[in-house]
Amino acid sequence: MKKSFIIYLAAGMLATGLFSSCKKEIGSLNGPEIEDLTTNPTRFQLNNVVIGTESGIRTALDFYLDAVGVVGREMYRFASSEPRYVQSLMGKDGQGLDNNAFYLTNPWNARYRGVKACNILIEGATNSTSITNEQRKGYLGFAKTIKAYQLLLNLNLTYSNGIRVDVADPDNPGPFLNYDESLKAIWDMLNEAVTDFTGSVIEYTLSEGFFYGTSSPAKPTVAQMIQFNRAIAARVALYRKDWPGALTALNGTFFDLNGDLKKGYYHVFSTRPSDQTNLAFFRQNATGEVRVAHPSYAADILPGDDRLAKAPLRTNPASADQPALVSNRDVFVYTSNLAPIPIIRNEEMILIYAEAKIRSTSYPDAIVALNRIRLAHNLPVYTGLANENALITDLLYQRRYSLFFEGHRWVDVRRNDRLASLPNARVGDTIFDKFPIPLTEGQ
Repeated sequence: MKKSFIIYLAAGMLATGLFSSCKKEIGSLNGPEIEDLTTNPTRFQLNNVVIGTESGIRTALDFYLDAVGVVGREMYRFASSEPRYVQSLMGKDGQGLDNNAFYLTNPWNARYRGVKACNILIEGATNSTSITNEQRKGYLGFAKTIKAYQLLLNLNLTYSNGIRVDVADPDNPGPFLNYDESLKAIWDMLNEAVTDFTGSVIEYTLSEGFFYGTSSPAKPTVAQMIQFNRAIAARVALYRKDWPGALTALNGTFFDLNGDLKKGYYHVFSTRPSDQTNLAFFRQNATGEVRVAHPSYAADILPGDDRLAKAPLRTNPASADQPALVSNRDVFVYTSNLAPIPIIRNEEMILIYAEAKIRSTSYPDAIVALNRIRLAHNLPVYTGLANENALITDLLYQRRYSLFFEGHRWVDVRRNDRLASLPNARVGDTIFDKFPIPLTEGQ
C-alpha cells in the first residue's frame, strides 16, 4: 500500500514550530528528533508535546469552516485570486470537487498532523520511565481524546469515502474504513481515553480555552478532562444514531439545560510571538477577501431571532463570479482576530439532548430543550406538532442559527437526509454530500 503522505507532514512541525506555545513561553527544545520524544521522554518533553498538540490543532480551521460552509450553503467565500471557492466548491456547471485542491488538502493534512502529534505522545508516554503509571494514563487519555476529535473532523469531510484511523506506522498505514467503521473506531478511542483518565494524574497545562471564563492557562482536573471527552463522545453518538449513548455521554459532561449557552471548550488565539490569530475573522465590509452569509440565512430566519446579528448588513453588497453570487450580509461570528472558535459548548449539547429525545420519542423533554434555545434567542415557545418530523425540522432550524459558521450545517442536513433542502442561488450548481479522498492518499 502506498504510504500516506500526510503522515510525514507532522515530523517537521514537531521538530520546529509545533512546540511554540500559544499560552506561555516554554523554552526551546533545540530541534529535538522525533525519536527523543518517543523512546524515553522526560515529563517536561511530554508536557511540551501536549502544549504543541493543542496549539497545532487550530491550524487550517479557517479552511475547514470555509469548505463545509460553502458546500453546506451557509455562506459564500469570495477571494479575488481564488475562483475555486465559487466554482468547484459549489459544483458550477457540473464541476466536481478536486481531490488535490487547497480547500480539502489544507484541513485534511492539518488534522492528520494533529493525529501524528497524538501518536507521538502516546508512544512517548508509553515508553517513558520518568513518569508514574498514573501520570502516563493522564497523557494517554489526552492524546486519544484529541486524536479522536481530529479524526472526526476529517470524517466529516469525506463521509462515506471514509478515513484512515490506523496511521501510527507511516510505512504501513491502515486501510480506509467506511463511515460506520470510522465512527465506531472514533467512539471506541474516546471510551479508551476515559478508561485511561480514570485513576490518572494530570501533569500538563492546557490553554484558557479549556477553562471557560478564565484568562490564563491551568492544569485541568481529571474530571474536567473526562467532561471534555464525553462532550465529544455525545456528538459522535449523535452521528452514529445512538440516542441512548448520546444521552449517557451528556450525563458525563457539564451539560445544563438552564446553564450558560457559551460555556464549553474553545480554540484560543493571540498575537504573542510564535502564536496565531483567528483566520476565520474578516472585518465587516471587507473587500477582496470576503466571507458573506448565504442570502437564505436572512430570508429563512424567524422574526425577532437575535441570531441574525451573526450576519450583519454590509454597507454595500458583495458579489463574485458570473452569473453573480450576491450577498448583502457579512459572516461575523468571530468579531475579532482573537475571538475563540468553539470546539463544543453547552448550546450544542442542549441541541444534542433535544435531538436524542426526539429520536427516542420523548417529545415533551425535547420541546423543553428546544424552548430553552428559542427563548434564549428571542423566539416564542414551540407550538408546532409533537411528532418526529416537525420537531426535527425545528431542531435543524435551531442548529442552523445557533451553530452558524461553527462547522455543523452541512453535516446536520446530510445525516438527516435533507441535503435536497439546501438552496442553490445559481442554476446548475451541485450540492455535494462528501469530499473525495485526497490525491496524496494514493486511493
